[in-house]
Amino acid sequence: MVLIDGGQLSLEDAWRVVAGEEVALSVRAMAKVQQSRDLVEQLIAQGETVYGVTTGFGHLAQVKVSAEDAAELQENLVYSHAAGVGPHLSTAAVRGMLLLRANALAQGRSGVRPVVLERLVAFLNAGLHPLIPSRGSVGASGDLAPLAHLAAALLGEGEAEMGGQIAPVSVHLAALGLPPLELAAKEGLALTNGTQMMAALGLIAWHEARAQLQAAAFTAALTVQALGGIVSAYDPDLLRARPHHGALAVGSEMRRLLANSRLTSEVGERRVQDAYSLRCIPQVHGAVLDAFRHVEGILLVEINAATDNPLVFAERGEVISGGNFHGQPIAIALDYLAIALAELASISERRCERLVNPMLSGLPAFLSAEPGLNSGLMLAQYTAAALVSENKTLAHPASVDSIPTSANQEDFVSMGAWGALKLEAVVANVWRVLAAEALCALRAVEMVGKEGLSEATEPFFAALTAAVPAQPRLLAQQLDASEVFLRGWFGGNGS
Repeated sequence: MVLIDGGQLSLEDAWRVVAGEEVALSVRAMAKVQQSRDLVEQLIAQGETVYGVTTGFGHLAQVKVSAEDAAELQENLVYSHAAGVGPHLSTAAVRGMLLLRANALAQGRSGVRPVVLERLVAFLNAGLHPLIPSRGSVGASGDLAPLAHLAAALLGEGEAEMGGQIAPVSVHLAALGLPPLELAAKEGLALTNGTQMMAALGLIAWHEARAQLQAAAFTAALTVQALGGIVSAYDPDLLRARPHHGALAVGSEMRRLLANSRLTSEVGERRVQDAYSLRCIPQVHGAVLDAFRHVEGILLVEINAATDNPLVFAERGEVISGGNFHGQPIAIALDYLAIALAELASISERRCERLVNPMLSGLPAFLSAEPGLNSGLMLAQYTAAALVSENKTLAHPASVDSIPTSANQEDFVSMGAWGALKLEAVVANVWRVLAAEALCALRAVEMVGKEGLSEATEPFFAALTAAVPAQPRLLAQQLDASEVFLRGWFGGNGS
């Protein structure tokens, strides 16, 4: 069970919850939540003007709302903002949103009652997952529409999945013996302001990208051996002359994976130097690793942040309105990761081409045992090329766009939600491209002789061979089997 307190959640623990682990709320955090709630109720009783509590929202912030109407104001906010459309988010993304919203509220800066956090946790632990449309957020006041759908589920509205069954939320709540939540002042706003959709998708992409970097190293190591690559390109002194952390780490991993291989070569043995897709693996994969680590740091801050508005500072007796909900910090980071992962796929596709092109590999054309009669793996590279081209479009940054909303009150938005959705698509494509390279490298090593493989890659090769037999005859099925194997071997099963 993962304990959440609003400030100490690790990415690893967050992923465990996304994958199905239960959560509990810190007693200390709940005390802070109650303190902030006490201040909100005190200000309401005093007739103070507090944005979103005794006023309207956005452009309507100048409209005063009576204390008697405060609860209705919050419910109206949820229902009017639940305007999402399009395909539903994955169960993993919904679990991430439930967790991260609860963790943000656990900071005690949102002015909600403890029961709100308890209900979010109840949904998580029961495996009750609201159906949340994926489109509709511009990432300004955070992910308003998706979070409103999540909040509506707490109120018993909409549909949800539980135990594989999709039904009205009210039906699932009745089965659990839970009444629909009734909102009090400030709570609708606290539930709908925040970056939890983009952060949840970013968390999933982080998990996948970590696995993909490992998969890319192993797959590249097979390719280098199949093509007799020159290992001196990964020399530690060479890499220390330009000491980017990622390049040093990838170079070290390539040396480990290729140690004692009888298939690699030295300078002049076959050629003086290799093409960039082999020679520059530390520099290219390393740059992706550096980007990954940067985004990892941004995500760690974001999942432990208070991202709604206004924020309650009970120790100061103040409620302060600001812009912590704005998605720009995470929007730029997710765009950065999409660009980096697109490059990981691009260099993988180039290695795939070198494997199937007889003019570059010295192997039978398209790795076919019967060139001419059988096209072999020709189309594996076609598929990889198509996906890489798609990624080039998807990698165009969403965060450079902005369309004003709320009568120009929200006049600069992040578009981080679209960036997160594009990143999700890039991640899926990267797995498929790596699977194509792995398949081609597998067949190439079979041709040059698996007996010469390094000790570090031999178990990987053997497991890949067992997972991707030459039959079935449809190449698509071999590519699918290669992808399933890579995801399973490296733990990348979050999409």
